[in-house]
Amino acid sequence: MRDLLVVLPAVLGSLYGIKQPWIGILVWTWLSLMSPNRLTYGFAYSAPLAAIAAGCTLLGLMLTRDRSSPFKGAPVVWLALFMLWMTLSRYLGTGPERDYESWSKVMKIDGFMLVALAVMHSKKHIMALAWVATMSLALLGAKGGAFVIATAGGHKVFGPPESFISDNNHFATALAMTVPLLRFLQLQLPEAACWQRRGVGLVMLLTAIAALGSYSRGALLSLTGMALMMWWRSKKRLVGGVVLLLLPVLLVSVMPDAWMERMNSIKDHDQDASAQGRFNAWIMAWNAAPHHLFGLGFVTWTPEHFAIYAPHPEDVHAAHSIYFQVLGSHGYIGLALFLVLWFSTCRMAGWLRKNAAHIEQARWAAELGTYVQVSFIAYLVGGSFLSLAYFDLPYNLTVLVVLARQWVLTKGWEREPVSPPEKGAKPGKDAKPGKRRAQGRAGRF
Repeated sequence: MRDLLVVLPAVLGSLYGIKQPWIGILVWTWLSLMSPNRLTYGFAYSAPLAAIAAGCTLLGLMLTRDRSSPFKGAPVVWLALFMLWMTLSRYLGTGPERDYESWSKVMKIDGFMLVALAVMHSKKHIMALAWVATMSLALLGAKGGAFVIATAGGHKVFGPPESFISDNNHFATALAMTVPLLRFLQLQLPEAACWQRRGVGLVMLLTAIAALGSYSRGALLSLTGMALMMWWRSKKRLVGGVVLLLLPVLLVSVMPDAWMERMNSIKDHDQDASAQGRFNAWIMAWNAAPHHLFGLGFVTWTPEHFAIYAPHPEDVHAAHSIYFQVLGSHGYIGLALFLVLWFSTCRMAGWLRKNAAHIEQARWAAELGTYVQVSFIAYLVGGSFLSLAYFDLPYNLTVLVVLARQWVLTKGWEREPVSPPEKGAKPGKDAKPGKRRAQGRAGRF
């Protein structure tokens, strides 16, 4: 039964993607972020669902007339340049043949971001992508948070097997990025929908608990950075400050002594084998970069490379840092493109915060910009200690920001139909701006 619950919506959604390729993008995003097939035990576990979604979406892209150029802003240009540079790294690195699998996986992820930018344009598309991307991880977070509470934090929480976030540390950072996105979605619900808002709030809490239940020290730093940024951006800082002080106490209170010992080991990094192994990998990447313009390629962390560039050749580790991961694999230029991509995305999110906030119909875009920036704080802080350079979610956020900016610039509210008022919404408070004006006009008659 579980297999059918995954396969049926994936296949049906993919087939519908031939007619409406943006639906195919949603299916691809769900499969790529959540890896729901890895939560099954039958034929769905290894079924090529992502390949089916990709094939149908690309076919729909060729058939549809409702498409445009994906190059809608500076972040897209930087993404394309980064993709080109990674391709050069693959062919001009130290192991082109063994790099193919990793390169192919990354190109599929980034390529579909360009497809999404080509076929998505309306607010409906943007919000649908935001809901699918966020809830794909939030459902895993809610499940993990319930597990932590049920076991009193006695076991680590892991992501879906054989996925980008299968490792407990990777999973925790992905969940930390998800919390502010859940807050954004919560704000988009009408105030009259109190139970839906409370439900999203509960999922936020469970997701944060699941991140802590991973026993990841990087996740603790990521959650801290995210929480401080959310407080700083809050309009009610006094209330937010009280919550910020009390909520960690509540969350930590459910964790066992073993968790506290793990977190306290942060200050003993000079005696921690894991931390020392990361430093060794970072130094290896730093030493290799001046000798390889295009980097070592995707498969960087090998005994051969450590034997040449690492201070401790026998201590072979993965990068455990998005920055050193890209530096080792793609060199200085690759790292520069990677950083400029995220800087450009966060800058565009800031543009939304500044320029969309005073437009009633586009206020949601300003809120999107705010919480995307908060999510990136979690990624850039947590990513300092994790190999998550190619993880989908940051690239999904880039797509959302670029599409929202384009929607604001082209005054998308003027060409999209106004939906009827929400049931139970008050004209002066709950109804959206366009609805208030319509109701006002009706009242004058």
